[in-house]
Amino acid sequence: METAKVTGHEPNLPSNKSKMNPSLPAIFSVFIWGLGQVVNKQYIKGLFFFLIQILVVAIEVITGHYNALSEGFYLRENGGFFLKGFWGLVTLGTQPRTMGITGLTEGDHSIVLLINGIIALIFISILIGIYYWNIKDAYKVRKKLNETQTIQTSREYIRDLWDGMFEFIVLIPSIVMLTLISLMPIIFGVLIAFTDYNKFHLPPTKLVTWVGFENFVNLFSLPIWTHTFTGVFVWTFVWAILSTVTCFFGGLFMAVVVNSSRVKGKKFWRTIYILPWAIPSMISLLVFKTLFNGQFGPISQFLVNIGLTDERIGWFTDSHHPNIARATIIVINLWLGFPYFMALMTGVMTSLDKEIYEAAKIDGASKAQEFWKITFPLVLASTAPLLIMSFASNFNNFNVIYFLTEGGPANPNYQFAGSTDILITWIYKLTLDNRMYNMASVMSILIFLVIGSISAWNFTRTKQFKEEEF
Repeated sequence: METAKVTGHEPNLPSNKSKMNPSLPAIFSVFIWGLGQVVNKQYIKGLFFFLIQILVVAIEVITGHYNALSEGFYLRENGGFFLKGFWGLVTLGTQPRTMGITGLTEGDHSIVLLINGIIALIFISILIGIYYWNIKDAYKVRKKLNETQTIQTSREYIRDLWDGMFEFIVLIPSIVMLTLISLMPIIFGVLIAFTDYNKFHLPPTKLVTWVGFENFVNLFSLPIWTHTFTGVFVWTFVWAILSTVTCFFGGLFMAVVVNSSRVKGKKFWRTIYILPWAIPSMISLLVFKTLFNGQFGPISQFLVNIGLTDERIGWFTDSHHPNIARATIIVINLWLGFPYFMALMTGVMTSLDKEIYEAAKIDGASKAQEFWKITFPLVLASTAPLLIMSFASNFNNFNVIYFLTEGGPANPNYQFAGSTDILITWIYKLTLDNRMYNMASVMSILIFLVIGSISAWNFTRTKQFKEEEF
């Protein structure tokens, strides 16, 4: 790092006799951004911080109504982007719109105010970071100047900042887009769980209010909500485990069979069995929905024709036997999911060292012993992270459940849910069908906590994670 030493050609730099308390430039920068840098003779850096402050003030003034203060200052009427954003985030509006002769009157929209408030909060958080950087930089530069009588010029600082943080600088546009497109909706979804945003409180005619943890309390205290949540939650876990395990062992079985030395034309069979995965799942699900239709589906008709059943089976609609629908969708999901694991395990098995098997044969190991003692542990170790990802994916497998049964058969003991609904499909019904946005948001938070905790715990126990620690 190049530095400029105090010499006769640089009379502006302080001598040993004119040292300044480093807190003084920091205090200057507290009130006027960049002023501390100017005092430290870093003019370009000081101008950068000052322009940011001017930009913030300009945005607030331009977007507000500060020229209409004759009746006093009110955040709702006079505040700009930042101040009114915070006001809207805190109050969610105070004046609902009503239907008049000429249409809706002027008023507030709670959801718009909430979104604007979140955006303002994100930008303010970034500005607070820059503000802190501005103060800390002024203090550190003056402290170093007092100790070493050397100072880094603004150009040198920019050059070193570019060299040392190049990767982070080029990622800034992506981080900004990620914040606005991904982080902001997540924050919005979480905050909705603490409001009464539902079909009884729909803006703009009825404003939304903050209710704290009332929705969480209702979920675990009101019998209808508690019973529905417990039933759906347990079935979601059973579904996620069974669909993952069946696809895993189904793919493992097919991989072992296809890779057997007795099977000829391995490429042909691999191509055939990969087709269920290659075909869009929605098309396959709609075909299966027709095949298992209880009224005119060919499978029910075939069972009646051969005398195996006396009447057609309502595979997805029999509310008295909901386990029939559950078992059916697990079997259909097996058909859709085993090719992925088959292809994955085929690649793993072909890369295994053949000398291990030769040594096992010399030791007198049987085929079953080779599989359970060698093949299965090695395959499981290689696929464990993907197995965890598959569990998380099946936990939120909206397509299979909704396109096959739409959550049915109907369950009169559930609140807005059917016997095969999992949490994600229940959330879908709560939002689009019943406009219970607050309760749907509560469910989303619980799903995140469950999936995040289980995935993190299982992944940290895998061999790959433990090897990365070293």
